[in-house]
Amino acid sequence: MVLDSLQNARRYYSLHPLFTHAFRFLKETDLMKLSLGQQAIVGRDLFAIISEGSGIPEKDAKLEVHRKYIDIQYVISGTDHMGWKSLALCAEPSEPYTAEREAAFFPDKTSNWFDVPAGYFTIFFPDDAHAAMVTEETVRKVVLKIALEPAGGGESEAGV
Repeated sequence: MVLDSLQNARRYYSLHPLFTHAFRFLKETDLMKLSLGQQAIVGRDLFAIISEGSGIPEKDAKLEVHRKYIDIQYVISGTDHMGWKSLALCAEPSEPYTAEREAAFFPDKTSNWFDVPAGYFTIFFPDDAHAAMVTEETVRKVVLKIALEPAGGGESEAGV
């Protein structure tokens, strides 16, 4: 799990062949003007999900993990309150993994809570159980989904 500001994104480019494209998208796109919903960046290898709204109380938060995608969650406005726990320390999932959801959910609670203000991002890998949008504040954010094994080899379809 990583928590950092967008100005330090270059530190993470070498972690995955599509991270350069992902962070360039965050830096060069007017994220406030994007429509809510999904937007392809590099086909299904790298895409964005733009959302805006308030979240849920901490007591109702469920930890989730993904198998096929890494999440880069970038806060555009507001402050997202997030939780983290190592997947290795989680119990059996309360909602097992399905390919349709690309997620499994866990009944575990965590004591690792942190705030992610506007201009900051998190990176959650498949072994990072996480809970996001645990806030009553209105938050606008983009979740970049990066395929663990890109089919396109990391080349951009949009010239990014």
